Amino acid sequence: MHWQLLLMGAVLVVGVSSLWTQAIGAAWAPTPMRKVRRMLSMAKVNSKDIVYDLGSGDGRILITAVREFGARSVGIEADPLRLMFSRILIKLLRLGNQAKVTWGNFYNKKLSEATVITVFLFDSTNARLKEKFERELKLGTRIVSYYWPFEGWNPVVADEEEEIYLYQIGKGSDQ
Repeated sequence: MHWQLLLMGAVLVVGVSSLWTQAIGAAWAPTPMRKVRRMLSMAKVNSKDIVYDLGSGDGRILITAVREFGARSVGIEADPLRLMFSRILIKLLRLGNQAKVTWGNFYNKKLSEATVITVFLFDSTNARLKEKFERELKLGTRIVSYYWPFEGWNPVVADEEEEIYLYQIGKGSDQ
C-alpha cells in the first residue's frame, strides 16, 4: 500500500510538472545531441560567451557549451523536476563554476548578460520572445533556434536540413 501511494504521488508530480511547462509554452522535448553541437557551432560559441538556454530541461546544452566550447552557461527552467536533475548533473560533473540553472519563467528573467541564446520552443513562444529579445539583448547577441524559425526575422545562417536557425540582434530585416 505504501509503495502504491508513492507511485501515485510520483505520477501526479510528473503529470502536473509536464502540464505546467506546456501551459507556459515550454514543454520538454530533449534536443538531440547532434543538433546541440550544431546549434553551438553555428553560433560560433567560445570561451568569451555566456550561453543562455531558455527551457534548459536536462541541461545538455549548458553542459555541452561548457565542456566542448569553453563558454559559461545559464539555464532557465520552469519544471522543478528537470531543474533538480540538471543541477545535480552539473554538480556531479563539477561544472558549478561555469554553469548554473535558475528556476522560473524566462519571460520574467533578465537576459541582457547573454551573448548567445538557445531555444527549442513552440513557434508561438518564439513570437512572444521577439520583443523581449529586441528590448533586452545587446547588439550582436546570437539567438539559435532549433525547429521553429522566428517569423519576420531573417536568419544570418540557416541549416534547413537540421532545422536550425541563427539570428543576430542588429542583423536581419526587423531586428
